Amino acid sequence: MKEKIVGKIAVSNRHVHLTKEIYDKLFDEALSIKRPLNQIGDFASFQTVTIKTSKDEIPNVRVIGPLRTYNQVEISRSDAYRLGINPPVRQSGDLEDSEEITLVGPKGEITLKDACIQAERHVHMNEQKAKELGLKHEDMVHLIVDNDKGGVMDAFVKVSDNGFFEIHIDRDDANCFLLNTGDEVIIEK
Repeated sequence: MKEKIVGKIAVSNRHVHLTKEIYDKLFDEALSIKRPLNQIGDFASFQTVTIKTSKDEIPNVRVIGPLRTYNQVEISRSDAYRLGINPPVRQSGDLEDSEEITLVGPKGEITLKDACIQAERHVHMNEQKAKELGLKHEDMVHLIVDNDKGGVMDAFVKVSDNGFFEIHIDRDDANCFLLNTGDEVIIEK
């Protein structure tokens, strides 16, 4: 009998990734670590922005560090309804023809074109873990949830040097399947 692959869930709430250029237009202070995240080198910062559209706004959206080479705002479908936009479901960094969104920081506001997505479900891991599990970057897997609202979700494999083995889903998926950070699901190839 084949051994089950079990992975832990990490529920990802709305957040932003910023370049140094855009960060400096929004903040006068250095990006500072509130708490480290499991993905090695990544952290939740103390800094937050308000994200807004012509319809509505959402305050206190966390900036995730370190600073990046692109600007990206990740929201859930529920957030998108509230803001009156329709961001595509995409992998991180795939921003072409994504949604426009405005960020408001202490120094002012800036509107970013092609910056807002709904993040694709993904399973983080490093090269060693991927080899151990017989998986490779961008493979699709099934996530089997066995609880009162169980079911199956598809997710892609994201292999990176700093990849800590965990499954990222957004708040909507977590609510739908009654999942919380730290819960376990079965990963099926």
